[in-house]
Amino acid sequence: MPIIVNLDVMMAKRKMSLNELSDKVGLTLTNLSILKTGKAKAIRFSTLESICNVLGCQPADLLEYTEK
Repeated sequence: MPIIVNLDVMMAKRKMSLNELSDKVGLTLTNLSILKTGKAKAIRFSTLESICNVLGCQPADLLEYTEK
């Protein structure tokens, strides 16, 4: 997939665990884990907004497009 999810990178920069992010964003660990590993097929804008708000970042910090 040409979309790369850099959620783990941003979490490491903010020294935040998956459990902590899950609590603050209001998503289950399972859903965040699927997103973090790049296995998600889609993400809602409201979810992306919540993650960016908690991590203090932009959507481009989390999602990257690469050509195949």
